[in-house]
Amino acid sequence: MSCLFCKIANKEIDSKIVYEDEFSIAFLDINPSQKGHLLVIPKKHYQNLTEVPEEEITKLFETVKKMTILLEEKLNVSSFNIGWNHGEDAGQVINHLHIHIIPRYPNDGGGSMQTIVETGDDNLEETYQKLK
Repeated sequence: MSCLFCKIANKEIDSKIVYEDEFSIAFLDINPSQKGHLLVIPKKHYQNLTEVPEEEITKLFETVKKMTILLEEKLNVSSFNIGWNHGEDAGQVINHLHIHIIPRYPNDGGGSMQTIVETGDDNLEETYQKLK
């Protein structure tokens, strides 16, 4: 398999692994946005969140929680952006689900999730009717 994250999960490529269990693995991002920027991935190959079976989503997010607590304790940080790029239009480059945990520090110059795209929704009622 040519998936970079599958190779990391299978220990075919060195990485800075900080946590591992039977389902997931957490490691430092090789191109960090911030000190302590972690990636959490399922060991099995899933391209995006909608492919992950329900019982495995719970396990994955248990790891995300554990890693957030680890960062709070070890790096003395209390703010984070946590999320993932779902699909090419959202910026997903590696087609293996990976959740970013990016610590945020005072005056670091970064923005909130809402600053990623600011085009808005001109017809909130129409969108609401489609979704309900």
